[in-house]
Amino acid sequence: MGTAAIQGELWGAKARDWAEAQEPAWLPVFGAAMALAGVGQGRRLLDIGCGTGGALVIARDRGAEVSGIDASEAFVAIARERLPDAQIEAGEMEELPFADGAFDIVTGINSFQFAGDMIRALGEAARVCDSGGSVFMLVWGQRDRCQLQLAAIRALGPLLPPSPVPPPPLAEPGVIEGLLRKAGLTPSGSGVFDETIAFPDSGTALRAFASAGMVTRAERHSGAHKVRDALADAIKPYIRGDGQVVLANQFRWVKAVPEF
Repeated sequence: MGTAAIQGELWGAKARDWAEAQEPAWLPVFGAAMALAGVGQGRRLLDIGCGTGGALVIARDRGAEVSGIDASEAFVAIARERLPDAQIEAGEMEELPFADGAFDIVTGINSFQFAGDMIRALGEAARVCDSGGSVFMLVWGQRDRCQLQLAAIRALGPLLPPSPVPPPPLAEPGVIEGLLRKAGLTPSGSGVFDETIAFPDSGTALRAFASAGMVTRAERHSGAHKVRDALADAIKPYIRGDGQVVLANQFRWVKAVPEF
């Protein structure tokens, strides 16, 4: 079973909740990412790990010709509803179903780290990127600056099955750049930015949190009631007087160009 089959089933389990509760809160992050990636009029964009199409809609509104791929068939179905004229595929990011040099910009917003083979996935991003184009990778920043990530880890850490391989520390300077070089890409820029992720109320926040793939894993390992109670406790520090749940976060990005 490939990475897409495993991850797609986990992340697509609550696809409508993701589309309606999670992605709207991420629109400021998507907007910042598309601006930093240089997405604009007439640019051919591929978003890898496109989810239900939130970032693609922003890219289209900036004038780009958009395409996407995601591991989840359920996510892809919703993205196609939103963008019926776009080519949006379900499949492996390590085996992209697109031609060499088909895109000016290839983005991965918190997605490449879910590949079974990250270097191979980045190499595929390089392959489908035009010689004058770029690959843009966005990940979480330093953990102590990421309140959403901290809340999720606080809630889910004890409830998840043990992970056999710890993920690489992508927020550390130089780590992403090293992976990109191994994949045949030359880093050309990097940075961090801060952005809040806000939900109108705790019910929406819990629905959004529960739509993530790692929560599905935790529910199957420890039970849905335990997970929901833990998430409810974890978001309490971030509930404001008006009922909004507002979490401040840092994101790290790196842009690279293909080596030809």
